[in-house]
Amino acid sequence: MPSVPAFQRAELSYPFETRPGDGELMEVAPGLHWLRMPLPFSLNHINLWVLEDGEGFSLVDTGLASDTTIDLWQNLFGGVLKGRGLERILVTHMHPDHLGLAGWLNERSGAPLLISRTEYLSCRSLLQYSHEQAPQDAIAFYRGAGFDTEQLNYYRSQFGGFGRLMHGLPHSFTRLEEGDLIEIGARQWRVMMGEGHSPEHACFYCEADNLFISGDQLLPTISSNVSVWPSEPHANPLELWLNSCQRLASELNEDTLVLPSHGKPFTGAPGRLHELIDEHEGDLRALVEYCRTPRRAVDCFERLFRVSITRSNLIMATGESLAHLNCLLARGLLRCETDPEGVNWYSSR
Repeated sequence: MPSVPAFQRAELSYPFETRPGDGELMEVAPGLHWLRMPLPFSLNHINLWVLEDGEGFSLVDTGLASDTTIDLWQNLFGGVLKGRGLERILVTHMHPDHLGLAGWLNERSGAPLLISRTEYLSCRSLLQYSHEQAPQDAIAFYRGAGFDTEQLNYYRSQFGGFGRLMHGLPHSFTRLEEGDLIEIGARQWRVMMGEGHSPEHACFYCEADNLFISGDQLLPTISSNVSVWPSEPHANPLELWLNSCQRLASELNEDTLVLPSHGKPFTGAPGRLHELIDEHEGDLRALVEYCRTPRRAVDCFERLFRVSITRSNLIMATGESLAHLNCLLARGLLRCETDPEGVNWYSSR
């Protein structure tokens, strides 16, 4: 197997030596608090951001809909946040660790949900599948990627699981759009949209204080999953992701304090963004060489990933492989042919 292409590692700085415990607040700037909540996955936490907002507070992202997270929120409402009303629930994107408790928090407080329209409607669409069987189009999609019978049956068994990680969804929302300015406490935050990891991901930038709440659009140590899904099989999210990274690299500076959804707050955003771009571009170049012999999407795992692909990460790995393959198709560097069994084979031009 060819060696992994080299790329320049970014030098990041982490200004905080400690991190909050689960369900605890830690101030990272005046009136801005880091709240860490647990996740029952290999990625075992999510960072939420509590912003003082007059006599109350506003919140960026909510945590997963689980009894553990709800208990931690109850402790907060009865403890350090007692007497402070929740004014607004801002959500970066639709994934359940970010949006899962928006319905519960809305019911409890009456606070409005602020989210981009595409993220809200995409979540609504996924929730409608909660009690349905996997559609034939989706089965054909994963058969085309190279799934065997056992893997297809596993996909069927997991279909509709999105809804199990959500505590409902508010029936109305306030739309976030690119360039919106939101006053929260003494700060003004500008909405900056990203694409690729999710359809219309909102980030929040306070230029006056050089603070950037990045959600999953910019993480310090891992690259966010960029996937193609059965609902849009010919999408090219990786090109959108790369374009978003380029744009953020031109907007942020070395001293911007990035507040990510996973990992620790850091500085050095432009270097990290260029590192992510270079890593993906290196993987794309390597796939062109790898596909000198025709390959299926599942064959590309060994070329793209440095971890073993098991049932737990099979779907995301397949989506990410297809994102790279679709990007190369769009760039005219690969061709795709479908065999009589419905399996897609990719080869270099």
